[in-house]
Amino acid sequence: MFIEIFAIILALGLLIFLAYRGYPVIIIAPIVTLLAIIMSGGHLLPGYTETYMSNAANYIKSFFPIFLLGAIFGKVMEMSGAAASIARTIVKSLGAKHAILAVVIACSALTYGGVSLFVVAFAVYPFAAAIFKEADIPKRLIPGAIALGAFTYTMDALPGTPQIQNIIPTNYFGTDTYAAPVIGIIGAIIVFTGGLFWLERRRKQALAKGEGYGTGHKNEPDAIDEKSLPNFWLSIVPLVVVIALNFVFSRTGWSVKHWYNAKLLADNYNIADVSTVTSSWSLIVALAIGILAAMLLNVRRIKLNLATGLTAAAMGSLLAIFNTASEVGFGNVVKTLPGFSVIKDWVFNASSNPLVSEAVAVNVLSGVTGSASGGLSIALEVMGKHYLEIASNLGITPEMLHRIASMASGGMDTLPHNGAVITLLAITGLTHRQSYKDIFALTVLKTATVFIIAFAATLFI
Repeated sequence: MFIEIFAIILALGLLIFLAYRGYPVIIIAPIVTLLAIIMSGGHLLPGYTETYMSNAANYIKSFFPIFLLGAIFGKVMEMSGAAASIARTIVKSLGAKHAILAVVIACSALTYGGVSLFVVAFAVYPFAAAIFKEADIPKRLIPGAIALGAFTYTMDALPGTPQIQNIIPTNYFGTDTYAAPVIGIIGAIIVFTGGLFWLERRRKQALAKGEGYGTGHKNEPDAIDEKSLPNFWLSIVPLVVVIALNFVFSRTGWSVKHWYNAKLLADNYNIADVSTVTSSWSLIVALAIGILAAMLLNVRRIKLNLATGLTAAAMGSLLAIFNTASEVGFGNVVKTLPGFSVIKDWVFNASSNPLVSEAVAVNVLSGVTGSASGGLSIALEVMGKHYLEIASNLGITPEMLHRIASMASGGMDTLPHNGAVITLLAITGLTHRQSYKDIFALTVLKTATVFIIAFAATLFI
């Protein structure tokens, strides 16, 4: 049994190490998977084609429309100038006196409206740099402010957020994106206030030392022609469309679950329970309409670079989903190996509370893979059914499992090797040495919040 357990740990360790060194997950995930199969005495080719590839393909089938439409929506918001217009208006309205809060709110508004994290960083950074310079706040605090607004509570805590980390659990627990709204809002408030307190404290410390914005920085943004940006109120229309229609198509009489006959879905499409696809379908329709609304904002500007923009969005979505699907395939192979039963027992025995155990599993896997969606997908693929069964016996709702899993994915995922962190630092022209301390503080805060909520929830079970 030692060899079987070592095979899994070695394969996971290699996946983490090679991903951290920059090797593509699409290639290294199947390689380390095959290594684990061989060391465990399994059957190589059936394990690869029937377990690894089948589960990776199923994941792509379930989530590719959301990855693709989300990427297109973000790109169109960027191309139209709407994302920049929203960021500019919020930042300038709050002014230099509240520079950090302004950046956080601007990022939050865009992320909660469905704009991808990477587009948010590109859109907000020029205005963040300008207002930080005006307020003479160290530039090294900008990544922390962007991360707080874009990588935390709006990504996975606030009910209804259309980010993929809030969509994935719906496929495993039969929930929707508004699962456990009170818990999500409480978590969001804790992270928002705690994160803002940390960043303001760091600003005051820098002020006391006489440290200002600084000079000689890399990647200082060029001035944006603000006259070419669309009106703020028109710019927020696509965000409102996505948020509103996602709710309408999820939770009202116009929900997509009423659009088709249940018997038709069961007989012709093998959909026994329409609730398992309601969240995905509602977001697909909402994003599609949101894209059209965003394109109509500035048709002339978008038309000039539409082909290039759509190509970039499609390529980005393909890379993102294939990376995650590769990790999902790895996780599904691992759970069939002999040594997994022991590892599963270790995770379950971390706590008798399934919420805490789930938070541990998702947090650890998100941390080691450097991916919130990847770690979340692996954890729920491997142990989602077990958590659902245990929770049901204890009277814990699937909605609670959904929210804890989603929030846990946004905890330790932002370790130094995380792709979003690396990209954010590259955009701002800063290094880990200069700015990662603040991102790590937010990571610790986010992780602690999830466990506090998970433990507190046991008091009401």
